[in-house]
Amino acid sequence: MVEAELLFKDLTSYLKADDVSRLQRAYAFSEAAHHGQFRKSGEPYISHPLAVAKILAQWHLDPQALTAALLHDVMEDTAVTKEEIAESFGRSVAELVDGVSKIDAIEFQSKEDFQAENFRKMLLAMARDVRVILIKLADRLHNMRTMQVMDPVRKKRIARETLDIYAPIANRLGLNSIYQELEDLSFRYLHPTRYRVLAKALKTSRGNRREVVGKVLDAIIARLKEAGIDASVTGREKHLHSIYNKMLEKQLSFAQVQDIYGFRVIVSDVPACYVALGALHGLYKPFPGKFKDYIAIPKANGYQSLHTTLFGPFGMPLEVQIRTREMHKIAEAGVASHWLYKTSDADLNELQQKTHQWLQSLLELQTTSGTAVEFLEHLKVDLFPDEVYVFTPKGKIMALPRGATAVDFAYFVHTDIGNRAIAVKINDELMPLRTELKNGDRVDIITAVQARPNPAWLNFVATARARAQIRHFLKTMQLEESVHLGERLLNQALATLKGSPAEIDAESWDKFLRESGAKSRAELHADIGLGKRLAAVVAASLLQRAGSAPSGEQIPGTIVIRGTEGMAAQLARCCNPIPGDPVIGLVSKGQGIVIHTQDCPVIRKSRHESDRWVDVQWDDKTRRAFLVSIRLSVANERGVLARVAGGIAEAGSNIDNVSVEQSDSSAYSTMNFTLQVTNRFHLAQIMKRLRLIPEVVRIVRVKGQPKEREQ
Repeated sequence: MVEAELLFKDLTSYLKADDVSRLQRAYAFSEAAHHGQFRKSGEPYISHPLAVAKILAQWHLDPQALTAALLHDVMEDTAVTKEEIAESFGRSVAELVDGVSKIDAIEFQSKEDFQAENFRKMLLAMARDVRVILIKLADRLHNMRTMQVMDPVRKKRIARETLDIYAPIANRLGLNSIYQELEDLSFRYLHPTRYRVLAKALKTSRGNRREVVGKVLDAIIARLKEAGIDASVTGREKHLHSIYNKMLEKQLSFAQVQDIYGFRVIVSDVPACYVALGALHGLYKPFPGKFKDYIAIPKANGYQSLHTTLFGPFGMPLEVQIRTREMHKIAEAGVASHWLYKTSDADLNELQQKTHQWLQSLLELQTTSGTAVEFLEHLKVDLFPDEVYVFTPKGKIMALPRGATAVDFAYFVHTDIGNRAIAVKINDELMPLRTELKNGDRVDIITAVQARPNPAWLNFVATARARAQIRHFLKTMQLEESVHLGERLLNQALATLKGSPAEIDAESWDKFLRESGAKSRAELHADIGLGKRLAAVVAASLLQRAGSAPSGEQIPGTIVIRGTEGMAAQLARCCNPIPGDPVIGLVSKGQGIVIHTQDCPVIRKSRHESDRWVDVQWDDKTRRAFLVSIRLSVANERGVLARVAGGIAEAGSNIDNVSVEQSDSSAYSTMNFTLQVTNRFHLAQIMKRLRLIPEVVRIVRVKGQPKEREQ
């Protein structure tokens, strides 16, 4: 094949003869394996792995990666095994091929599960060796370039997947040219009509603006020459997807998007970047607030450059990037520049280090994510490139996604800092933990040893790491609570049957665990605590195996609750019990014990399921605040709301929520309050105090879910 001969000829420019010979052998192996297979376009299948290898050769990747590129589909599409590849080309090549290959051995419930599991494997393989993703990106790029023959539905699915996952990964790894091409190709197949119209408009605009762009280019070159700066200057168009996004975000027509053209200035060293910036600001006036210094504060993917926007001729905005030759290499090749430009430059080492840190964070994410779909959801959050740069109290710079909060920052510093965070100082001012961070903020997290994550944080955190760590902590906490609660319930059930834990010997335990399918006593206790098993049934079975027959006579046992049990024992929202209310526990599958008032309608419906009831009582030392709702009918008098609120405050309660409803009669209104009370006696004091207000006609406690406080 002519393409193969050209590839091997090009490879001789940077590879040894032995390496090229091994690659020729890999090509022959792949061609034989794919013999008789054709692409939808009608070409022999071998043309695809050959094209992938050609893309990677442009980055001067090593022989192992190129070999894996030539073989990357043989495990999926032919009978060749991983062991055969390892035997013929080495274990390292086999691992790379395995990392790139799709999963076909696992059965999935849905396409979403399949794709999520596929990405999980790819990204975890990539965390071990970044060459896996370089091969995968080259594979996807060639597939996108040759997708014309596919049906429209498949085109859109693959394009959406590319836009959501592959393009952001390319951007995250600094592969700028591939990132832009993948975005444009995805746009082409997702919105074919919009793509054609925009491409035609851009072509027309190119002709109309050619003269102006030429003049600007000449003026920039002349000014830099006057300043004694040796630079190469090029004009460039923004890619189509970028223009389309700008039109969507700012609701502009194509004619209103003026900064379609940009200019790139490449100089010899860093000082020359800043001298060139000054010279250009003297040539054209800069837009206020449109200057970004990515040299002093590089992007997380290693990208460095000065960005400025200038008022050009006829008021046309000009976007200019100024960078050194080394920065330009990194900007175009990203993490692949490690192979393309062998150098000991500290910037490249830092780029490799940052990439490695990000890849390692994927491994951490995988251990804390419950399912493959959850892992993929977390990953998508982490891939979007907009970033804010903030400072630690010691002045270290940290890059976080735009929209990140103080909680995201805390988890970014360390998991323990996030788990124990109670407050934050931003620029020396105390702020809520949900505060969004801005560029240049100095962030200091305040922690406490006894603190733990709040489930409400999941509503506002922006990073995958924070979301995964919070969920992981809450799941672990729920399991621990369920184990303790389940043990208490089992002991109560044993006492009810006139037994005790001491009567159950190890042999009886082991036998019951084997028969029930539980792996350990802790797992059994957790199942009881979560309502998946009934304590009474387990207790009877254990006593039977231990030789103690359960007695029909029952001894009442009581679980003491404090109202702070968390997720393993919850207060029912249908009746909102507070200390002092007569209560009963109902074992609910997956929720543990749910505490209801004894007159709750839900309990009345479950009277026939007495084996799910648990006797509970309030701990006398409970001092936390509970939410309770009350409804008042009041006469419409000026200042009545203030008098009611004052009465509540005098009775030592806080108002969590308030709403006012106008009744049919204009003489009366209904006020709904959600209050914080410590117990039933406290509520009675509040209601007694409110009845002293002349305008209050009627007051009742409302059983049911109190209105959530607005965030």
